[in-house]
Amino acid sequence: MVSFLCSTKSLFIFFIISAIPVAYIISVERAEPSTHVYHYHSSGWLRECAKWDDLDRRFIVSLFEGGVALVEVPDGHSPGTILEEIIVVKEPELAGNASLGIAVDRRRNRVLVVNADVMRNRYGSLAAYDRSTWRRLFLSQLSGPGDEKSFADDVAVDEEGNAYVTDAKANKIWKVGVDGEILSIIRSPLFTPKEWYKTLVGLNGVVYHPNGYLLVIHTFSGNLLKIEIEKEEVKLVKVGGGKLVFGDGLELISPTKLVVAGNPSGRLVESSDEWETATVTAKYSGPAHRLATAATVKDGKVYLNHLLGMGYPRKTHALVEAVFSAY
Repeated sequence: MVSFLCSTKSLFIFFIISAIPVAYIISVERAEPSTHVYHYHSSGWLRECAKWDDLDRRFIVSLFEGGVALVEVPDGHSPGTILEEIIVVKEPELAGNASLGIAVDRRRNRVLVVNADVMRNRYGSLAAYDRSTWRRLFLSQLSGPGDEKSFADDVAVDEEGNAYVTDAKANKIWKVGVDGEILSIIRSPLFTPKEWYKTLVGLNGVVYHPNGYLLVIHTFSGNLLKIEIEKEEVKLVKVGGGKLVFGDGLELISPTKLVVAGNPSGRLVESSDEWETATVTAKYSGPAHRLATAATVKDGKVYLNHLLGMGYPRKTHALVEAVFSAY
């Protein structure tokens, strides 16, 4: 927990939590949820990311204390039944680092996981695991003590198996090859806003678009960026209809629709011109005290992962269905 409180991103989250009245939290936790929720028991307080694995009917969850877990959803699951977290990856050599962004590479039957030193910003890596056996395929160090401070955060994978990892502190993107080799580092002046206070948490959620480019959110500025990966050309998407400030995890639900998790819980963004421009068309406000950090799609429905677990000694986490309403 100490490491969580020592990073800029984490201090911001702590500030938001401390501003929420305890009575409000209790009332929300006791109230009947307005949408479907998967609750699951966990040994940890913090879960940064969850992605739905449709092949094996389970959520794959990253552990803030480091590692990967599964939350299996049996057929005929009752909404009132609390599921259980099953840890499948726990790497001693990565002790002290948080596991953050996840990408499921179905074509190669593997899962990519970002690891980072959230306290000192002196280590970042990308690990790949076999989706069936959880055997580690590679572990690629992205940054170390001799490098600039960085915060490896989220990951997306393209059709060729190349991975793209965002750096929320130094505002860059590592491109990692299918076998774990670092191919390049993408930088751009557009990654760094002029205002200092908008640089506290930078490049965050990232998705790969099937037409061959990345979409990336910059958390504190709310900027949505389009990156042509062949040319490594960066453009600022002109977004209307609302702001994307505090955007975190992204999920592309169709070539023209993007979900941005964050504050509020989720926003729906749409584009009809290959993401040269876009419009915020709808939003969803869920349990704000739990802090939505990632989005995933299960059976055509969007679910938001929430960072904070509630309860003691067993923590209960929530994956909440996001039903969007127009602005």
